[in-house]
Amino acid sequence: MNPTKPNPPHQQRQQALAPLSHRSSQVEPWDMLIIGGGITGAGIAREAARRGLAVLLIEQKDFAWGTSSRSSKMVHGGLRYIASGDYKTTLLSVRERERMLSEASGLVNEMHYVMPHYKGKFPPPWIFNTLLRVYDRLAGKRYFTYFKREAFLSLNPHIKQDKFLGASQFSDAVTDDSRLVMRVLDEAINDGAQAINYLKAESLITNEQGLVVGATLKDTSSEDNGQNYDVYAKVVVSATGAWADTLRMQASKQSEQNFHKQIRPSRGSHLVISQERLPLKQAYTFLHPVDKRAVFVFPWENRTVLGTTDLDHPPLDDSEVGITNDEVDYLLAATNDLFSDADLNREDVISTWAGVRPLISEGGDGKRVSPSKEKRDHSVWLDNNLVTVSGGKLTTFRLIALDVLEKCQEVLALDKSVIQNQTINGDHVFSDTTPTNPKFSTLPKDLQQRLQGFYGLQLDTLLELAHDEDLAYITDSNTIWAEIRFAARHEQVIHLDDLLLRRTRLGLILPHGAMTPLISTRLKQICQQELGWDEQKWQQEVARYQDLWQRYYHLPAA
Repeated sequence: MNPTKPNPPHQQRQQALAPLSHRSSQVEPWDMLIIGGGITGAGIAREAARRGLAVLLIEQKDFAWGTSSRSSKMVHGGLRYIASGDYKTTLLSVRERERMLSEASGLVNEMHYVMPHYKGKFPPPWIFNTLLRVYDRLAGKRYFTYFKREAFLSLNPHIKQDKFLGASQFSDAVTDDSRLVMRVLDEAINDGAQAINYLKAESLITNEQGLVVGATLKDTSSEDNGQNYDVYAKVVVSATGAWADTLRMQASKQSEQNFHKQIRPSRGSHLVISQERLPLKQAYTFLHPVDKRAVFVFPWENRTVLGTTDLDHPPLDDSEVGITNDEVDYLLAATNDLFSDADLNREDVISTWAGVRPLISEGGDGKRVSPSKEKRDHSVWLDNNLVTVSGGKLTTFRLIALDVLEKCQEVLALDKSVIQNQTINGDHVFSDTTPTNPKFSTLPKDLQQRLQGFYGLQLDTLLELAHDEDLAYITDSNTIWAEIRFAARHEQVIHLDDLLLRRTRLGLILPHGAMTPLISTRLKQICQQELGWDEQKWQQEVARYQDLWQRYYHLPAA
């Protein structure tokens, strides 16, 4: 049984908001207010809190709601940077990939990638294999292997065989991006940071000199008009990704007509299908037959994912983002071209997701090059004491955080040598923990590794809460019921989509967004026990979730 009875939802929310009344005055401000609860904001909170700063992170929706739950799930070194001569970016990315593979095994896992080669098609094997040898040299490991035609086809008979020459295999890594955000946030919270979701920065607070000294925050956890909070901080950091121009414009005191926008929103969309329809043990990367863009087909969470597109996205608001029919056709066409016997169609699609990348545009109007050719570097700006960061890659979130702290040095009295040396607390992003709960030893080895990677410091708490029946897998997913119970109790779940689309990924990998009778009955029971939802609240959340899932995580109307 549960060791303690959970507090009612309103008390849980009050507890989450309680820190706002402690260090939010002008007399005793927070050292750092971070706006944005994706991987960049979480990484900054982690690096700032471990240096002893009083940190408050807030997110207007749910943690990882934006790009950080809708990426291609890849932790990679940026192979394409080598081709453009940017060895430094690749070197740093590869080192961070290796760091995460070492520190967060089970959350970040090695994945083999294959590039098939065809006669007369780019890239020829000798060019691509030269790049892979350099890639491995930067990593200090040998991952590259070349398979000749017969050897590869004997193991992979489903790909197109006409004019097939052979295939190059290399390695990068794959993760659950939203769980990565939660793991990094847990590390930050363990070092003293505070993190609150559904708290929107309505406006910036400035002093008489026009410098940003805080923000007015609004509780958006319910449809009622939430309470406002004036929160003061020695430095405010905007880590809002594709939404970064909004607060920068406020800080600069410029009108929308005069403000030079730096962010070019680019949409990347994905399809999820069953492993039965396209069984893969490794990822495939290849060029689309129409526009020659690189696309991927890869195994993830016992499913197969097709991705990604790269299209300019309209100006952003607070709404969800969904795939378009053209993108569905684009991804199916690419996959069917390589896997000529697959004959995939819309009926095979279990779910979809679309995210918006915050590209830093090099062109004045953001239209000089295609989105795929824009650099993936990050940028950091300082505008009247507002530090803004945007762009960059999931893989290098730690390095981005260190660059942000260095920029904050212009506002805060930080120890610059610590930032530059990048050595503190052993320089580990993720704590090395060994669970002590006896239930852990009863679990399968692969589940042990997964849970350690996903939950780190919180794993003993998860196991302590778990009923015996909670240790069972949810249908054919890799998720166990104990993860649902733990998230509901301890991870600031406000809505059903928080639970099914971000704390777990059941809404992406199970039919009908996981709302089948068998699963929803058990899910309802846990939400009633842990969140205190009555029948009316449950029905409201189900209706809200199903509408959202149908509109943004399934196929668009034909």
